[in-house]
Amino acid sequence: MNATIEILKGLHPGLFLQRELKKRKLRSGHFAESIGEHPQTLSAIIRGRRSMNIPLSLRIERALGLEEGFLMTLQVHYDISEEKRRLSTNNRPDCSKFRSTLFWDTSFEHIDFIAHKRYVINRIFERGTEEEILETIRFYGKDTILATIDLAATSPFAENIKQNLKAYLEYEA
Repeated sequence: MNATIEILKGLHPGLFLQRELKKRKLRSGHFAESIGEHPQTLSAIIRGRRSMNIPLSLRIERALGLEEGFLMTLQVHYDISEEKRRLSTNNRPDCSKFRSTLFWDTSFEHIDFIAHKRYVINRIFERGTEEEILETIRFYGKDTILATIDLAATSPFAENIKQNLKAYLEYEA
C-alpha cells in the first residue's frame, strides 16, 4: 500500500474510485446501491465535492477488495495537500494573466480563488485563453481541476471544456 499511496498522494479518493469503477466496468449508481449508499453521495465523492468518510470507505474497500484504510489514507493526504495550498502565501493566481472581461460579473478583489475554485476553473476552461488556462493549471494543479470541473455542464461552452481538458491536461472527458 505504501508504494501506491506515494504515487497517489494528494489525489482525491473520488478520482481514484472513479477510475477503479471504470476499470471494472461498474456504474457508480449501481455500485452505490450494492453497498447500501445513495448514488448522489457516491457521485459527489467521485466529483470531489464531498470527502470520503470512514464507514463508506470500509464498505467500498470491502466491495472492491482494496486494502482496509486505503481510501481514508488517500483522503487524509488530499486534505493535507489542500490545506497546504490554502495556507500558502500565494493563495491567488497571477491575476495579471487573466482578462478582466473573463469575470465580467464580479471583480477580482471579490473572488476567493480557493472557496470558489469550481466557478473559476469552469469559467476559465470554458472561455479562457491559453495563458489563462496555463495559469489556472499552475495554480490549482491537474488533480484539483479534474476533481472540480463540471463535465456535465449544459453551457454552450461545454465542448470548449472538453477540448481544453484534452489539449492542456491530456484528459478525455
